[in-house]
Amino acid sequence: MERLVERLAEARRREKARTRTYRSLAAAAEDGGDLQASERLNGLHADEQHHLSRLTARLLELGGVPESLPGGLMNDVHLDHWERDAREAEADEIAFYESFLDEPFVDRETREILEEILASERLHLQHLGGKWMPA
Repeated sequence: MERLVERLAEARRREKARTRTYRSLAAAAEDGGDLQASERLNGLHADEQHHLSRLTARLLELGGVPESLPGGLMNDVHLDHWERDAREAEADEIAFYESFLDEPFVDRETREILEEILASERLHLQHLGGKWMPA
């Protein structure tokens, strides 16, 4: 179970990084008047935040203690190539979750959560937009 808790902690760090990136990009798009990009980025942010919440809940269920993760907007994000960068990041997320699901220590409950997140990440890559997670 220790290895599962470690991987969940790693997944939380990754998801938190994505939430901060997408929210920061959405804010930059809003500031620049690009409402379409802002909407897409806010949708991605919402899904990544949902992933983070699901992973945190599962970590707690397993007796893990979630580490404090940095929050707030990031200053070093740029809209210039956000779609290319997001595609690369989402492809990396897909590879991460596929490898996580291959681990022999993943239990049924965690597997269901990871499969749901993976399906969402695949839709992110395909559409570069969000709001694919159920409420």
